[in-house]
Amino acid sequence: MASKVKGIPKGASVVIPRLVCRDPAAMIEFCASTFGAVERVRRPGPDGKVAHALMMIGPAMVMIESEWPTLTSRAPKPDGSSPVVIFVYVEDVDQTVERAIAGGAKMLIPAQNQFWGDRIAWIMDPSGHVWTIATRIEETTEQERKNRWSGIQAKH
Repeated sequence: MASKVKGIPKGASVVIPRLVCRDPAAMIEFCASTFGAVERVRRPGPDGKVAHALMMIGPAMVMIESEWPTLTSRAPKPDGSSPVVIFVYVEDVDQTVERAIAGGAKMLIPAQNQFWGDRIAWIMDPSGHVWTIATRIEETTEQERKNRWSGIQAKH
């Protein structure tokens, strides 16, 4: 008797971003050097270059994909206009941003402390994907966040 197969594979993230890139090998290196991502799978395309990779950033999965002529998905324009932003928590946002910049990323918004208790920065990786990199620096209650937000709004 065959065993029942789970609809969600064991250990899989329920939501997995798939980043389409012009140079998947460079993106794999960027994720590894910036986020400490670990490569779990790499598959070549017909030309022998990387067509697909599965990376782990902490417990989260990210797929790196090559552009395919038969699919309409394309790498984003390298101008920061990507409509999708990947949000990632790290232990030290400032050090992570330094590694990202050293790896060819562009700073979009420098690291700043936010009213809800995170320190965040926005970068664009060399492939054109936009990332919000965050570190929790303070635990806040919902009431503290509401009060702080009201104070910010009152100044505008």
